[in-house]
Amino acid sequence: MDKKSPVNGHIPNKLYFKIGEVSKITRIQPYVLRYWESEFKTIKPSRTKSKQRIYRKNDVEIILEIKRMLYEEKLTIAGARKKLQELKSKGKKQLQFDFDGKKDHRNILKEIKRELKAMRKMLG
Repeated sequence: MDKKSPVNGHIPNKLYFKIGEVSKITRIQPYVLRYWESEFKTIKPSRTKSKQRIYRKNDVEIILEIKRMLYEEKLTIAGARKKLQELKSKGKKQLQFDFDGKKDHRNILKEIKRELKAMRKMLG
């Protein structure tokens, strides 16, 4: 394996990933990733002008978590979906707390701006 190939579960420090890259990182076939998109609404890859899926780092993290729940915890898809929903609810409460003054708003906006610029550059 060459030095640029991702190690199982290691997510490179990039903003966006193509489906083939996500497949290598997660060791999940692309057809399974596409199926999971239809089953788990939290996986929402963007599309380029040529209709290619572009996953964000957060999407890859969610996919790895789904894989863990399905393969290690032996949950059903419905069970994993329910558990993700519970985690999402807890995360929203944490996010709301962070925006109530515990994080520097300027840094959050700067990060959003960086991501938007990278997306614009990637799309065209």
